[in-house]
Amino acid sequence: MTRAAVSFVLVLVALSYTFAKYVPKSGKRIPQTLSRGWGDQLIWAQTYEQGLYWSRSRNKPLMVLFHLEDCAQCQALKQAFANEDEIQRTLDEDFVVLNLMETTDKSLSPDGQYVPRIVFVDPSMTVRADIVGPYPNRLYAYEPTDMKLLLENMKKAKKLLKVSALSRRTTPTSTHSLPESTAAEV
Repeated sequence: MTRAAVSFVLVLVALSYTFAKYVPKSGKRIPQTLSRGWGDQLIWAQTYEQGLYWSRSRNKPLMVLFHLEDCAQCQALKQAFANEDEIQRTLDEDFVVLNLMETTDKSLSPDGQYVPRIVFVDPSMTVRADIVGPYPNRLYAYEPTDMKLLLENMKKAKKLLKVSALSRRTTPTSTHSLPESTAAEV
């Protein structure tokens, strides 16, 4: 009987570990109202200006999510996004995140103002027009089935940041940039 109870407890522990949600290295955080359900364990910028400042000061790309509360596509994307542990982990460790209900800033809507859309901005405050979703008529749109592509695009934003940082790096005694071959090896 004891053996069966111990086996049962071990199975429960294994199952709870398997289905556990992502928890940041610093431990469980108090959910922020700024997350609006997109990732309660993430630290969210409050404004676009704050997101740009954090991006520059931390040398991390900024990911901006545009959505509306009463949009069915946004709600479906939010659920898939919040439940994708690898996306949540990558955002927590390597990105500054901001979600906006909408904006009139044309630089953040290069192909129109639709929701949901996700735009990447690098620390030099450049909107990355080369990081797009799978839809030719809505370049920055993602759907719940596109989480793998979104993760790949996040990695691309991170890689582009590293390559541009290497190409700008100089030695203390020289003003020359690293050779192109060094930047390409990264």
